[in-house]
Amino acid sequence: MEDKLHLYETFIKFTAYLGVRGGLPITKVKKILTGSFKIHAYSDELMPIVKEVTSDDKDLDFLFDECIRMCDELGPSREYFTLITLLENITNEITRKGNPEADELSKKVLSRFREEITLINQKIPKPPLFNMLLESRSLVEWASIYAIYPFIPKRIKGEGKPVLLIPPYLGDDYSTSFVRRYLTSLGFKTYKWDQGFNLVKSHYIPRLEEKLDDIYRIHGEKVSIVGWSGGGLFAKIIANRHPKQVQQIVTIGSPVWGVMDMKTPVNGILEFFRGKSLKERNKRFIEELEPIPNVPITCIYTKTDGLLPWKHCMEAESYRDDIKNIEVYGSHSGLGANVSVLLITANALSANIQGKTIKETTLEVERILYPFYWNKKKRSLFFLN
Repeated sequence: MEDKLHLYETFIKFTAYLGVRGGLPITKVKKILTGSFKIHAYSDELMPIVKEVTSDDKDLDFLFDECIRMCDELGPSREYFTLITLLENITNEITRKGNPEADELSKKVLSRFREEITLINQKIPKPPLFNMLLESRSLVEWASIYAIYPFIPKRIKGEGKPVLLIPPYLGDDYSTSFVRRYLTSLGFKTYKWDQGFNLVKSHYIPRLEEKLDDIYRIHGEKVSIVGWSGGGLFAKIIANRHPKQVQQIVTIGSPVWGVMDMKTPVNGILEFFRGKSLKERNKRFIEELEPIPNVPITCIYTKTDGLLPWKHCMEAESYRDDIKNIEVYGSHSGLGANVSVLLITANALSANIQGKTIKETTLEVERILYPFYWNKKKRSLFFLN
């Protein structure tokens, strides 16, 4: 956290000086920064920095290089989306001033910053071989859920709220059967996607939009969408297109950003069977994933994912306070039969509908189910601090 705060401190100085160079009063720059950080995860720590920032002469190139250096040292992260958005806000204000030279400078800086962050985020590696081999445990996860399911707590009340579930790549509605069964038992009204096997193609979207519209009309209220893996891509795109009809989205092991540059062991297989580069076929489809929908978002991910890089499965929590990333333990292929996933999905749906904070059930449940993993994780965090 200290490293991130140091980054933000430098970034605030950088954007403040850029704003002043662009003809904005320091009071206006501070107002933009204050508004951006009001719902930030570190707002309490950042507000004093914003208050004290000055317009003293500084080297813009030096501050720019310092920000990029710190981002590079911290490593790839979706959180940089927040920094880019803030820089866009400053640039837009400079453009409104109508000074061509200042406008050109700010847009050039923004473009360079985007390019540098893109290069940093391209460094996310594909899942390690060990995680890929561990995907075989999904057979055990799916087999054991039949015995564990009757003992899963059912305290949450769904109160008939509509939930549309979208299966993973190469999965059908059977893939989401346990999630649907559990949510139905809690009182949610669940809906299948009814399009057979999910091959993650853009032509599914019109039928999904029709389904969303039908559910919205039946219930007369917004619909929550839960998507696992490739299903989460559709959940995010639908939420971006129809925020007035979507209550929230919950993604389960879904690559919600950076898909164009994502490294995964399944890419070669997908392109072999479909005959053409996925990036080439679905460029427009993939580009719709980058914006963050204006609805509550919960991203469930596992660092032991053997098919997708887990960092691609997290959204920018610092962007808004209704965005939450929650880690579980398990394989990618077994997430549909993961007890923690069932509990967190239900908690997220209920909490976001009621405007409450999502409960962290992960450690409570998984201390019992996977004690070795979480004890080891705790020790590593202790030594890192």
